Amino acid sequence: MTPFFVIQQFENYLTSEKRFSEHTVTSYKNDLKQFVEFAEIKNENELSEVSHQLIRGWIVNLIDNGICNRSVNRKLSTLRTLFRWLQKQGLIEYNPLLKIKGPKSEKRLPTFMKESELDENKLEQFFTDDFDGVRDQLMIEFFYQTGIRLSELISLKENNVTPSSIKVLGKRNKERIIPITDDLYSKIANFQRLKSILNINSDNFFTLINGENLYPKLVYRKINYYLGLVSSLEKKSPHVLRHTFATHMLNNGAGLETLKDILGHANLSATQVYTHSSFTQLNNIYSQAHPRGHKK
Repeated sequence: MTPFFVIQQFENYLTSEKRFSEHTVTSYKNDLKQFVEFAEIKNENELSEVSHQLIRGWIVNLIDNGICNRSVNRKLSTLRTLFRWLQKQGLIEYNPLLKIKGPKSEKRLPTFMKESELDENKLEQFFTDDFDGVRDQLMIEFFYQTGIRLSELISLKENNVTPSSIKVLGKRNKERIIPITDDLYSKIANFQRLKSILNINSDNFFTLINGENLYPKLVYRKINYYLGLVSSLEKKSPHVLRHTFATHMLNNGAGLETLKDILGHANLSATQVYTHSSFTQLNNIYSQAHPRGHKK
């Protein structure tokens, strides 16, 4: 039995039991392939011979090759999950990751756009009136007005869209309800009418013009193109719009608990990363509210 067969079993475990997304499983596969190649593992028995010294050597190799600490820690997380599973299956006796501590991750603040850059009138001029144009504009509105993830937008179903909310299937197959505005639903209804005229029948809400499912690279490319027309940010992606949604919500008075629920975060610490961007707003409020914060 080759390690690749064992890893295939592990991937099945990630999909069926852990219920990781396709994107996450792909990342795990890539990480494991890199480690197997570095360690020159050729059979199942060699998995039980992996030492903490070998893993430390891999960490050093990754860092020497310019891999940032955050990515190194993500790869180590993949190994930890694998070796815990191997131990649970009785395929190894000792988990070498118990002696491994990852490098300290640098703090990375989320990138977000200015409210003025996402002004509806400013953006509207770039979209055509055909199917692709209407769909692409609506995708941007969805990312910015609901904060959903790329995978959640692609998998959104027609029957999960109502005049007042959308039901999103997030990480670990956890469902959440996100409210939407009348204006957004008006755009949704217009898109649905267009799909009906073009006889596009699909369970998925967002599709290609032929009714087939969207794929991540297409959505990323579309968002990157349109954001590039209004912003000079180096990074222009669907996730930047998710960060922007969260930042603008906090800046305009949303509470962390509410934002946590809308974003689908498992814990509040994941949401607190956005509080950095609210300092400017807090400073403005302080200046206006405190007796010595402004001149009378």
